[in-house]
Amino acid sequence: MIRLKQISQIFLIVIFLSSCKTFIKKEYPINNMEENINENNNSEKNIMEIKFSCEKDGISEYLDDGWIILKEDSQEKICTWKSVPATKDCDMEKDKGCKITTPDKIGQEKIYLLEK
Repeated sequence: MIRLKQISQIFLIVIFLSSCKTFIKKEYPINNMEENINENNNSEKNIMEIKFSCEKDGISEYLDDGWIILKEDSQEKICTWKSVPATKDCDMEKDKGCKITTPDKIGQEKIYLLEK
């Protein structure tokens, strides 16, 4: 019985040790570092996502700056909210619990995916 217990403990230790992997970070020197940076800058493309809400649109500034629209999407968005009484007898100044907040103005939110 003691022998079986020792074998099972050794077996568990072996499993635990074999499941651990070593992590060795190898660093290689980079030759001609300036050339690599210049090549990467020319091949990289900048991508940006911008949002304009409630009839505000400033996309022309980005287009004039050289950005290109990859994708355009729009969805409804609530621009402003208003408080209204819940019942006819409700006094919103005296009783704050009878105040209901409802959407006042609904507009469009435009989402642009830009690339330069």
